[in-house]
Order: sequence, then C-alpha cells, then structure tokens
Amino acid sequence: MEIIRYAELNAQPWRNGGGVTRELASHPHAASPQASTAQTPGWDWRVSIAEVAKAGDFSAYPGMDRVLTVVEGELLLLSVDGAEHPLEKYRPFRFSGDAAAAGALPTGDIRDLNVITRSGAFKGYTSIIELSKKRAHPVFEGQLGILLQGQATVSPGTAGDEPGTATGAEAAQSPAAGASETAAAEPITLNRYDAVVGSDTATPEILGRGFLAVVSIDRVAD
Repeated sequence: MEIIRYAELNAQPWRNGGGVTRELASHPHAASPQASTAQTPGWDWRVSIAEVAKAGDFSAYPGMDRVLTVVEGELLLLSVDGAEHPLEKYRPFRFSGDAAAAGALPTGDIRDLNVITRSGAFKGYTSIIELSKKRAHPVFEGQLGILLQGQATVSPGTAGDEPGTATGAEAAQSPAAGASETAAAEPITLNRYDAVVGSDTATPEILGRGFLAVVSIDRVAD
C-alpha cells in the first residue's frame, strides 16, 4: 500500500508567477520537473494540485485533455476560448488542453486539482466522494484517492490478497509492500491532500469523515 504525502512534494512555481503546482503522480514518471514543459510534457498523464494566487493565463497543453476541480476556495472564473465558466468547489470541469484558458479569482485565492491526459491514449475522470466511518471506500488499480477535507485513515483490504504478491499501482511508479506485510498493518492516518495509490491486490480502503477525490485514469482502447 502506497501513500503519497502532500507535505513532502516539491512546489513548482508557474512561469507567470500566478501560483505553484505540486505533482502527485504521472506516467511515465518524469526524471525531473525540468524534463517537461507545457508544450512538450514528458508524461502521458499527470495528477497535480495547484495553488492559484493571481489571475492570469493558464499554460496550454496541446494534444491533452484536462479535468480541473476547485478543492479549496469558493470560485474560479475560468475562461476557455473566450467562454466564461464559473467553477464552484468540488465541481469537476473538463476542457481541451489546446484551448486558450485563463482564470480570475473573484472571491480570492483557490487551490485546484488537475488531471491532464494525452488525448487518444488515456482518459481521466474525477469524482468527489463523501466519506463514511462505517463503510470503507476502496481505491482500485488505476485510481488515486486524495483526501480533500476532514479526517480519514487507510488500511489494506483483502481483495485479491495472495501471499507474496506485491501491492501498489503503476500510477506512482514505485514498489509497494507485499500483501503478507500489509494484511496485518494498522490503519494509517491521512493528512489533507495526501493521496492513496489504488491497487486490485490488498485494495486500500479509506474510512473517515470528509470528502475524498477519486481520480481514475483509463487507458483508451486501440
């Protein structure tokens, strides 16, 4: 079971000075932030959280599809190819990375969750889930579960559990613990914006009170 701790991620400043971005996961995993640019990203998909403190243009991502969700703050007024879209908290919005996009902040700074996928290769989805203390929410292979608000813990489940089988997902590009180890693991506390990497083996299960973003990355069939 793998947890990406938001507090340990490096902030990458925007070129226009309007904010910073922290990458949660990408595929293939870039060797360094400098390996990618908005025009020639070194990945086929990326999940990140951005802090937006200044109105201005968004970087274009030609050949990409974007899903943007405000996760902190009240409102982002997003302009896409001249059309204005008021984006309220926890309402995912999909648009083309080829579009000319800009953001205004009528109610102050915001933080947003960004899912960017290469068109024709992958498709990204974002769902906002209200957590329960009684019924655990599983995070499957090809998904990330990101705690947006509240208190929660995560534990490895028993789905697909086989001795000696490794857990974890391709999403974070790093090894995870064996199922025999995670089966007896105690619940782990999640902090705000921590991400749980999904798996179909010892599937992570999240319990708590608050809201969870579930990001799914599906490969597009040929």
